[in-house]
Amino acid sequence: MGNNSDLVFPAAARRAQADRGSARGYDKRVAAGFPARLTPELAAFIGELDTAFLATVSAAGAPYIQHRGGPKGFIKVLDDKTLGFADYAGNRQYITISNLEDNDRAYLFLLDFAARRRIKIWGRAQVVEDDPVLLERLSDPGYRGRPERAILFTVEAWDVNCSQHITARFSESEIAEATAVMRERIAALEAENAQLRAAASSSDARHATG
Repeated sequence: MGNNSDLVFPAAARRAQADRGSARGYDKRVAAGFPARLTPELAAFIGELDTAFLATVSAAGAPYIQHRGGPKGFIKVLDDKTLGFADYAGNRQYITISNLEDNDRAYLFLLDFAARRRIKIWGRAQVVEDDPVLLERLSDPGYRGRPERAILFTVEAWDVNCSQHITARFSESEIAEATAVMRERIAALEAENAQLRAAASSSDARHATG
């Protein structure tokens, strides 16, 4: 590859773009190549994620996409080329792990539903067994999952995808944070209402005995 554009836009993709009239719009990107190092902005974006999708492919070419999740920041930025995360105990199918044994090509699809932003990362991944120091670095204290091994992802290219067609969704914690002021106001009004009702009841009682 002259640069990593062939990774993001293989020859077949460029032909499809040319056939459908969009190739010219990507000419400058292809000539310049795509970013291959993590920027501080991308690192900050990754640090706020609690979900991701990891794609791998078997030696026979069968694709597989696996959801990965955890507390915010479960994907750790180890340096400007390397991401890492703990592989927690699950359903013991080991499809991703076996795929990576035969083919280390991997792809991360990162999606922030609330901000309606998605980022695609191409690279290579490896499974690291029996490295307690690394696993401790990648694990999140207090998280309910049991870490079994580490997965390291080497970034080769990344691109920001448009927000079109992303439906905004919010987690429980995001909803709680967004509605905190409203809930506090409701609680204050309920307390004020209770005081007024108590005062009115007390006044009615005095009039009844008077």
